[in-house]
Amino acid sequence: MALRLMEIIVREAHAPGVLELLADHPSLGLWQERVAEDHALIRILLPTEQTEAISDLVSNRFGDTEGFRIMLLAVEATLPRPEEPEKEEGGNGDEQADRGGGGRISREELYTAVSKGAELSPVYAVNAALSALVAAIGLIRGDVAIIIGAMVIAPLLSPNIALALSATLGDLSLAFKAVKSLAVALVLALAVALLMGLLFHVSPAAREIAARTRVGFGDVILALAAGGVGTLAFTTGVAAALIGVMVAVALLPPLVTVGLLAGSGYFELALGAVLLFLINVTSLNLAATTTFLIQGVRPRTWWEAEAARKASRIAIALWSAMMLILLALVLLWAHFEGGLPSAI
Repeated sequence: MALRLMEIIVREAHAPGVLELLADHPSLGLWQERVAEDHALIRILLPTEQTEAISDLVSNRFGDTEGFRIMLLAVEATLPRPEEPEKEEGGNGDEQADRGGGGRISREELYTAVSKGAELSPVYAVNAALSALVAAIGLIRGDVAIIIGAMVIAPLLSPNIALALSATLGDLSLAFKAVKSLAVALVLALAVALLMGLLFHVSPAAREIAARTRVGFGDVILALAAGGVGTLAFTTGVAAALIGVMVAVALLPPLVTVGLLAGSGYFELALGAVLLFLINVTSLNLAATTTFLIQGVRPRTWWEAEAARKASRIAIALWSAMMLILLALVLLWAHFEGGLPSAI
């Protein structure tokens, strides 16, 4: 059972009110102490899936008071070992699922992790360029191990997940950050791949390159499944490095293939890789946005939630329309090629 230690700092006069709110929520431990000046520190040990509901409850009541702050700390282990809590019958379980249950981390933890991963920085730019370089070498050599090495870096994963989360929460600032980071990564990856295509001999018949110039419905299913699994891994707190292989497989190699083929003059084949890349990005965002909604990720206040619902509907409608257009292009491509380019 994943645990979190929640630390709540409030004015000492408000501490009884916080304890009263927490009394109706079972926990594994509750402590209070007086800290600097007239503030109190309340610590509560609880399962990870309960943190969002309790954080929202306390924030709605005391969030505007002076000195208020909540901090969440991951608990690696505790002794004695906690017992698994019994599931309550009735409506509380449904409410908890709607407000952060289902085994996922809290909205704040999720936002911090996704936003940090999508932040544009010199390190991120270098990672994008180097991962494209590694992927290009792997594709030219036909070495799957090298290609997987590029996938582990996964520079395109976090901005796409952040874009989906921004639609779910209606957060324009996060969307702008995600688009900016994604644009920089795309430009750098394409520039590196184009340069490699100009400098080295690229065979379009090479297995790893040719596989990414043919698009089929199986690729759509793969990208949708990878997007859902990757998003679930984020919401449950699994390290991004572990899911990089699962999701980046649908993003970086096709993009690098575009640059390699275009740099070597195979523009028609490069269009097939472009189509595959666009399908994978669209599938990833559509699956991620849907998964966030199913997981109950939404803003804390009702007025933010209303704006987020509109943003989510617009995002799903746009990604769905994009998917239909791309699928039509796949069918058109298959018609001119004399059949579906690839099988499931």
